[in-house]
Amino acid sequence: QLQLVESGGGLVQPGGSLRLSCAASDAFVNRLAIGWFRQAPGKEREGVSCISSGDGSTNYADSVKGRFTISRDNARNTVYLQMNSLKPEDTAVYYCAANYYCRDYGSHSNLFGSWGQGTQVTVSS
Repeated sequence: QLQLVESGGGLVQPGGSLRLSCAASDAFVNRLAIGWFRQAPGKEREGVSCISSGDGSTNYADSVKGRFTISRDNARNTVYLQMNSLKPEDTAVYYCAANYYCRDYGSHSNLFGSWGQGTQVTVSS
């Protein structure tokens, strides 16, 4: 079964940057779309970004568009989320998960599977 492991979270000041990694247990991940999600305390899980397999097309939530960039390195079976210009409202636990398509990442995150354990991102001065 595909396993995903997130890393790269931490404490950063507003305006700072972090790069999250989502490392997969095998190359099958390269045939799948990978989504990044986040959940802040007391809030519902939110789809942040998604990258398709094949053409690598990308999708972003309006709240992160222009600040976050998703990419994938198929040789390393890894998907990245580069986060720039971080804001306190970006504070959350960030998760990656897999599905065959990205189209549902924003509204139906429950259709994604192989959830990782999450990595904490805290944006604070």
